[in-house]
Amino acid sequence: MKTIKDSVHDHIRIDGVARDLLDTPAVQRLRRIAQLGTVSLVYPSANHTRFEHSLGVYHLACAALEELGIEGKRADRVHAAALLHDVGHGPFSHNLESLTYRRTGRYHDDVHDLLNEGQVGTVLRDHDLDPDAVADLVAGNGRFGQLVSGELDVDRMDYLVRDAHHTGVPYGTIDTGRLVRELTFADGELVLDEGNVQTAESLLVARALMNPTVYSHSVARISKAMLRRAAERLLESPDADVDAATLQRMDDHELIVALRSCADTGEFSRRLDQRDLFKRAVWAEMDDVPGGVIEAEHESIRAFERDIASEAGVDPERVILDVPSRPSMTESTSRVMVNGEIRPLEHQSPLVGALRAAQYSQWRLGVYSPAEVRDRVGRAAVSVLGLDIEGALVSEVRNGLDATLDQFAE
Repeated sequence: MKTIKDSVHDHIRIDGVARDLLDTPAVQRLRRIAQLGTVSLVYPSANHTRFEHSLGVYHLACAALEELGIEGKRADRVHAAALLHDVGHGPFSHNLESLTYRRTGRYHDDVHDLLNEGQVGTVLRDHDLDPDAVADLVAGNGRFGQLVSGELDVDRMDYLVRDAHHTGVPYGTIDTGRLVRELTFADGELVLDEGNVQTAESLLVARALMNPTVYSHSVARISKAMLRRAAERLLESPDADVDAATLQRMDDHELIVALRSCADTGEFSRRLDQRDLFKRAVWAEMDDVPGGVIEAEHESIRAFERDIASEAGVDPERVILDVPSRPSMTESTSRVMVNGEIRPLEHQSPLVGALRAAQYSQWRLGVYSPAEVRDRVGRAAVSVLGLDIEGALVSEVRNGLDATLDQFAE
């Protein structure tokens, strides 16, 4: 057994298959992948990694399995899946996942190949565990897959408290002890036992508050968009010799070196290194954006960028259009026992409707450019995208939000 001191859960004891997996290259690589990607450009202490998060997920999975009375091989499979659930992440975590998925068709939780290969596969088979069965749990399949990846998963429980701890933002604080104690299975579904509607709501509220404050902070979104553009140029550069599959297996440091070394990505790399970020030329609410823009695919978004750049008279690489997906609230489908019935939280809690409305009101389309051209780019974007806002409002909103959000961005 190995005991590790953790900043969130105190002492984490690791034994069995998880202990043997701990020092494999695939797991140790997670030390070099930032949990929150570029969020450290907003919150400087947010430098925690996927490695320590994976330890936390394993710790909570152990606690949940003990409460559920699950032992033996079934528990071993979940232990392995919990520790390995993030080994498929590319550099800077989720920041580049949409880019690599378009080219490989693989998300970070598709790890069947990874778990069958190398030392990880050897360790799993040495413990009489089928790598494919563990990979299925990572993807959230089956009865116990819900515990690793689902509406009430231990992944979400750990990252909320860990991200809150390392950013210093208190909104992600939840009672993980109560959550894991109250988990139970009913008709094959993972649910919270009787009397825990408020416990389920705590997950919902924590995620809803952390999203605009941390995960979708405007500076985090701008830096993420710039990193994504730089990585896309890296893949397209004839000098870089990097494909999407290679990019997916890099760590943060390897990607930074690649971006610095490639002439086609040098300027983006310099800006990210020096925190010389693009600024918001437009920051538009959902009601002001045509549906055709919100639903646009990647190639259409790139075409919009070229049209905006042309109208503004700037290089297309100086315009980034950032269109987030429509708001979703996975936690609202969490299941709770009420009077002996399994009920989705959204059917039981009046908070769900209010938080959905809040998410809708917080949604923003962003158009980013260097500071010296953002007024021209902003006016062009309003025209090209058919936004239902006046040009003057673009500057007014931008300047007001810049003054407010810059208080949190250093």
